[in-house]
Amino acid sequence: MARPSTPQGSLRQRTGPSTKKSDLPSFSPEAELDKLAKAGAQRAAAQYDGDYKIGFVLITILAFVTRFWGISHPNEVVFDEVHFGKFASYYLQRTYFFDVHPPFGKLLFAFMGWLVGYDGHFHFENIGDSYIANKVPYVAFRALPAILGALTVSVVYLIMWESGYTLPACLLAAGLVLLDNAHIGQTRLILLDATLVLAMACSLLFYIKFYKLRHEPFSRKWWKWLILTGFALSCDMSTKYVGTFAFVTIGSAVIIDLWDLLDIRRPKGSISLVEFGKHFAARAFGLIIMPFLFYLFWFQVHFAVLTRSGPGDDFMSPEFQETLSDNVMLANSIDIQYFDTISIRHKETKTYLHSHEDRYPLRYDDGRVSSQGQQVTGYPFNDTNNYWQILPANNAKTAGTNVKNNDVVRLRHLGTDRILLSHDVASPYYPTNQEFTCVPAEEAFGKRENDTLFEIRIEHGKRNQDFKSVSGHFKLIHYPSKVAMWTHTKPLPDWGHKQQEINGNKQIAPSSNVWIVEDIPSLAVDDARRQKPERKVKQLPFLQKWFELQRAMFYHNSKLTSSHPYSSHPYQWPFLLRGVSFWTQSDTRQQIYFLGNPLGWWLASSLLAVYAGIVLADQVSLRRGIDALDHRTRSRLYNSTGFFWLAWATHYFPFYLMGRQLFLHHYLPAHLASSLVAGALLEFIFSSEPVEEPSPKNKKAGSGPRHHVTARERFAGQSLFSSWIACLVVTVVLAAGWYFFLPLTYGYPGLSVEQVVRRKWLGYDLHFAK
Repeated sequence: MARPSTPQGSLRQRTGPSTKKSDLPSFSPEAELDKLAKAGAQRAAAQYDGDYKIGFVLITILAFVTRFWGISHPNEVVFDEVHFGKFASYYLQRTYFFDVHPPFGKLLFAFMGWLVGYDGHFHFENIGDSYIANKVPYVAFRALPAILGALTVSVVYLIMWESGYTLPACLLAAGLVLLDNAHIGQTRLILLDATLVLAMACSLLFYIKFYKLRHEPFSRKWWKWLILTGFALSCDMSTKYVGTFAFVTIGSAVIIDLWDLLDIRRPKGSISLVEFGKHFAARAFGLIIMPFLFYLFWFQVHFAVLTRSGPGDDFMSPEFQETLSDNVMLANSIDIQYFDTISIRHKETKTYLHSHEDRYPLRYDDGRVSSQGQQVTGYPFNDTNNYWQILPANNAKTAGTNVKNNDVVRLRHLGTDRILLSHDVASPYYPTNQEFTCVPAEEAFGKRENDTLFEIRIEHGKRNQDFKSVSGHFKLIHYPSKVAMWTHTKPLPDWGHKQQEINGNKQIAPSSNVWIVEDIPSLAVDDARRQKPERKVKQLPFLQKWFELQRAMFYHNSKLTSSHPYSSHPYQWPFLLRGVSFWTQSDTRQQIYFLGNPLGWWLASSLLAVYAGIVLADQVSLRRGIDALDHRTRSRLYNSTGFFWLAWATHYFPFYLMGRQLFLHHYLPAHLASSLVAGALLEFIFSSEPVEEPSPKNKKAGSGPRHHVTARERFAGQSLFSSWIACLVVTVVLAAGWYFFLPLTYGYPGLSVEQVVRRKWLGYDLHFAK
């Protein structure tokens, strides 16, 4: 490098300090060499990042190919497309429906249908219905989860990259999801799980990027990734409620992070309690308040779109239903008056309150004795034995007087001219519940007078509110004993004609005690009460509607306990012991059977146990004074890989506490987390070597933001040959498993009996095996 020509005196003043500075820079060999070294390092880093970028592009392309290949097959409704396709149609027709899942994922399907000009005319009634014949843009609908599923593979790769893992580790983790038949199968159909899994993966990625900025708190990037983490968590929870497991994952990591911030011996120095309060408030805002606001926003969209009456009306209160246009309540709700003849129907089971002359047997099968009174049952069909006349408790009420909320009444069965009664006699099936029967009028108005009194208690009713047909959801409370009239679906024996049991439930609160007056048969067609002026649609506050819908969703979700031929238990999922039949076609012997790649699942599940064993062995070794790992390796093993293992645990173990139906697809988020653990352990097992740590004198504590150490820096000068070999071998095995089970995932080609039998590895209940 040319040396500038400068006067001698301008180099240094030896006689004393001078305030005059040189106009030209002085030559420094050390600085020039440092610049050259930095430039070389930057070129090497750019080349190294280029390898990761090539891997990212390759993985993303393959993800889109595997998800979109043959996506138009079959051109029929498959499995739960009958639900989520139907919901998209209801959104496009603005027709109110009810579902136990939050609206975000379904709104995305509706948006896709709107983009392609679909009007929602097809309601996806039955599995096997033709899309072609009904002119449904089903490929566009399926393209949405396929795009999200492909992006999930890319996000898995980015999680490993951002976490500083080697390229083989990134490729292996992404490959376990890329070549997994379950992830592919679930993201090629009109189902919600692609949205759920992508949101879960994004929450992990965004939190990792946020955590890497922990030494730059409250910076713009710090806030950006914090808010994006909260948004991803909200999308996760707004798709399915199992998405709240991601809150547990991120929340656990945040608690550990905040606990570390409290430590006065932190390497970067302690922070004041005021500063800690700011950190706590920021995380609470970004990870709790903001996600909740996003969650509410999707329900606001849900209510804004669904303005017309539809099949979801029956799940909601009359007040809610009156906010919907074309609602049957607005047209058919009639004031009920004393001495009207009414038919009463159970809201949940749709059965009518019924009676006939047959009596209860003297003894039931378990030896208990009945009253041998007249049977009161639930009958599913319209019949004259469903007619009851509503009578006042005393003679003060006259015909033409409206029945009010909390009025005490009697019900007279017209067919047998007897009065409804409940008393302290056990019901046929429930020894703790009271029997319902009917008695003659002389008894009802004589010695049994009190036992025939019932209170009309309108749901969410106001004082002196008129009791109405159709809209007046009510509970019939036995006045002396305070039990609610209730029924259930278990049929009575032959002596009860297989009809439903009616009894008195001591638990009044449950919504299963609610009944509706369906009609007033005694009212003439041209009666003035039937002539209704046109009513305007009412309005309810958003939060009131939201709370009501939440209660209904949680209640009906908890009731999904019935058996299903393809349901499974959580202990079966990591070992892939059974799958789910999605679709079959007998003529071509084609079928879609939801099943993961067994080789990939078994590898990931076994490495979860290996990780637990490594941590346990390390802890035992430390107890015995043996330190086998350097600080950096142990830190990554416990913090980064441990975070992935925590994500798996929080998305898996909570299912053991659930009593509802469970299926293999519930394990997909946990399987994604296990893939991350597998990639991290590949690096630990095949690449991890002790690295000499910098001496304390070379560390500059508090000199600025810490540098996130990349895999290139950690393994500088070390060969990754063994990691690449392991990655290649595993990928080839995964590809073989994916290809072998491909006909069950894509639904074609059809398989012979012998080919089907060869795929029943663990006794999978495949079709066409005979």
